[in-house]
Amino acid sequence: MATVAVLATGLFAAFTGIALAHENQVIRFGSFLGGFTHPVLGLDHFLAMVSVGIVSSMLGGRAIWTVPSLFVVMMAIGGAFGRADIGLGETAIETGIAVSVIALGLAIAADRKLPVRVVMGAVVFFGFFHGYAHGVEIPNIARPALYAGGFLLGTALIHLLGVLVGEMTKRYGRGRVALRVIGAVFVVIGVLFIAGVM
Repeated sequence: MATVAVLATGLFAAFTGIALAHENQVIRFGSFLGGFTHPVLGLDHFLAMVSVGIVSSMLGGRAIWTVPSLFVVMMAIGGAFGRADIGLGETAIETGIAVSVIALGLAIAADRKLPVRVVMGAVVFFGFFHGYAHGVEIPNIARPALYAGGFLLGTALIHLLGVLVGEMTKRYGRGRVALRVIGAVFVVIGVLFIAGVM
């Protein structure tokens, strides 16, 4: 079990080292791939989106697809508001994103099947904040529609990864314990985000 925790921590720490400036991503990859790499290489976004997939798997049934789909829809809406820059402060946005990592991590660590409506409500809130951050950070040199398409696809694929992780752990005796450890690691990282350490 300690090995799982060490590997998870190492993996997440590695993501912080490969994150690139958003404008450099566009220069390097173009608008679509620049947008795609935003959630993939942004540790806070990545952890929250993987968590959405895992929680969806824990809920089972239609929630496996409806919860991640709702997150992506709210990402698109939040992205439009962010692109328009309606004036939400950077601190509020970053705090909302960090809280999403903590809350979703707690849901995984608690290993409880939450009411679908509660999860949907949280996803509406968190999806908007993540989308707003993506929208407000679209580089001026990027084509907004292509960039948005990229980060929405990236988000959907990360959700899928989370669902696959959740489904795979159901097949192993210690899978639920491993998920609880992963959830706890996510919570710690989320707290570090709020503290400004990461």
